[in-house]
Amino acid sequence: MDDWIEIDTLIEARWIIPVDPGEIVLNQHAIAIDKGIIKDILPISKANLRYNPQQTITLNDHALIPGLINLHTHAAMTLMRGFADDVPLMEWLNNHVWPVEHQHVNAQFVLDGTQLACAEMIRGGITCFNDMYFFPESCVEAAISSGMRATIGMIVIDFPTAYASDADDYLAKGLDLRDQYHQHPLLSFCFAPHAPYTVSDKAFNHILTYAEQLSTPIHTHLHETQDEIRMSLESTGMRPIERLHQLGLLGPNVIAVHMVHLTDHEIKLMHQYGCSIAHCPSSNMKLASGFAPIPSLLNQGVNVGLGTDGAASNNRLDMFEEMRQAALLAKAISGKADSLPAHQALRMATLNGANALGLGEKIGSLTIGKAADITAVNFSDLNLTPCYDPVSHLVYTASREYVSHVWVNGRMLLQDKELTTLSQLELQHRSALWHERIATTSKH
Repeated sequence: MDDWIEIDTLIEARWIIPVDPGEIVLNQHAIAIDKGIIKDILPISKANLRYNPQQTITLNDHALIPGLINLHTHAAMTLMRGFADDVPLMEWLNNHVWPVEHQHVNAQFVLDGTQLACAEMIRGGITCFNDMYFFPESCVEAAISSGMRATIGMIVIDFPTAYASDADDYLAKGLDLRDQYHQHPLLSFCFAPHAPYTVSDKAFNHILTYAEQLSTPIHTHLHETQDEIRMSLESTGMRPIERLHQLGLLGPNVIAVHMVHLTDHEIKLMHQYGCSIAHCPSSNMKLASGFAPIPSLLNQGVNVGLGTDGAASNNRLDMFEEMRQAALLAKAISGKADSLPAHQALRMATLNGANALGLGEKIGSLTIGKAADITAVNFSDLNLTPCYDPVSHLVYTASREYVSHVWVNGRMLLQDKELTTLSQLELQHRSALWHERIATTSKH
């Protein structure tokens, strides 16, 4: 015992699914964690001889996977969940969402809505989210209070809101926030110009300059609907991707969200410039935007991650649902049952998202030396019996309701399905207050 290695935590599990490398599934293995870092992954029998943990967590019926990464969301919009359903995107934005935002969105709205979203995401096995919304300082506060990892969007849009007056003001406030928190171990930042139809060439040029200086990702909606493309052709004579190409925006730091309507040339451009895609299948279907050509993008070698979009257009922040939808839609679109297999869908929800955010060296797989961002899924339920392939089960059979434990940086945020950092009762109370305000002052 004298030569045992002292560590903080040892998690023993039925399966460990590292994601990288390949399709490996480790049986009866343990993860050794110390100071928030994965120190070792080894058979349980060897772990018990090598390590002296302060705590041992035994999960006999569980699979451990990397924490899921939500590559695109508007977290605070949980407070508008179900407010304006069954209408197309531009009507949804112009007649419902933007009027409510104009009337109600402030720093407290974003704090309360984002904490509500964090609770939902943690309970669903999500450990990191990439956000785009107003008052990002409130998103920072919510992420820190919940213990989640987050990429904070420095939003830019060419019209005034309660948050900022114009594109320069948005940029200045976002950069000030980044300066305050860019050393925080759980926070990173990206530029978040809303979309080509709401951001001018001048603003995009400023963003590009800053992004190159700061080596920071650019996260934007792109080619979401046919209307967006038609409006771009009418106003600029170019499709949105071509416009961004001419501005010099395309590059490996770009996270293009939705990317539903693409030509073969545009798909090749995405590969040529190393852009990443945030695929949001549920939102694309709910807003009738269409089916993104994910099989073609994957065949070209484009990095594709998964996002939920906001709860106002999904209406779930559920990455298990997105994995399943992505895999099934790819098969239906391509006519090939093997076009997006389960292990690839899981990789899209984890390591691909991390790579898109520039965080692939830190998170996205269960790898020695990476942060201990881990999700445990309980396979003991009758609905998951029998299990021939745990990866297949994760994508095609399991749901977020089977998530039992979640760790971020080695800290447990969910223990036996109970939140450890956020109060469910408090969140329900604040949500009810916002519901009353919005319901009594808004038409929909």
